[in-house]
Amino acid sequence: MSTSSLFSPAKLNLFLAVTGRRADGYHDLVSVAVPVEFGDTLRIEAGASGEFSLECDDPAVPAGEGNLVLRAARLFVEATGWAGGARFFLAKRIPMGAGLGGGSSNAVAALRGLNSLANQPLNGASLAALAARAGSDCALFLAGAPVVMRGRGERVEPLAAEAATRLRGRRVLIFKPSFGISTPWAYAQLAADGEKNYLPPAEAEARLAAWLDNTGAPVEALLFNSFEKPAFLKFPALAVLLDALGEEFGLSAFMSGSGSACFTLLPADVAVEAIRARIREAWGASAWMVETRIS
Repeated sequence: MSTSSLFSPAKLNLFLAVTGRRADGYHDLVSVAVPVEFGDTLRIEAGASGEFSLECDDPAVPAGEGNLVLRAARLFVEATGWAGGARFFLAKRIPMGAGLGGGSSNAVAALRGLNSLANQPLNGASLAALAARAGSDCALFLAGAPVVMRGRGERVEPLAAEAATRLRGRRVLIFKPSFGISTPWAYAQLAADGEKNYLPPAEAEARLAAWLDNTGAPVEALLFNSFEKPAFLKFPALAVLLDALGEEFGLSAFMSGSGSACFTLLPADVAVEAIRARIREAWGASAWMVETRIS
């Protein structure tokens, strides 16, 4: 296959407990992450041997070697010895600096596309190992389903079937202010305050297990994000709006990943227009929003 087009979904962290800093400088976490039906599209065409290029319809997206798509391509060549090349064309819809995993999702789409272009030299386990090298939260996108992430994000396992059923198909409104949040900054803020910003590993696992074991527990009972505390201190507009959505509409709203995008799970029959209007009132006309569903 000389040309392929791959959907590259955004993700949400429904539960994200950062449990401590490791000796290698990374952080350990326990997270439930889900793909959604909204995302980017990556088109891949066969190119000249050994050459890789990237074009994107969003000029704000860096298209040089620092882009995770091209990093993934180099890792693929290193792992397989493949002598081919490729041109990548990215239709970008997932905002940057949002905590929605857009760059990581793009990198995994590139790995999958290259593996197809090269006649499948890598099996699933090898692709997962390569995705983990591309970025801490890349491997989750290979599952295409709700997962539990551990370690620095590279240890991924499918969520129990019953729990995944509770999540799939849920309406969700994702919204983001005009500013983004740097993931390295967010982790640095957690580390700067020592242990008090970390959720102990045993507590994180206990919270997750309690939700998994209680088959009648709503998704809202699972929601948690360690990054909210430092993010809300620097960007109080985030906390003010999320609190308002709870008080005025009875919604549970949380931040995804390291932010700045937030989300709220919508009841099946709720009209979203008033909620959208409230978000624009708080964050202005530049606020970005999309309604989608958990995959």
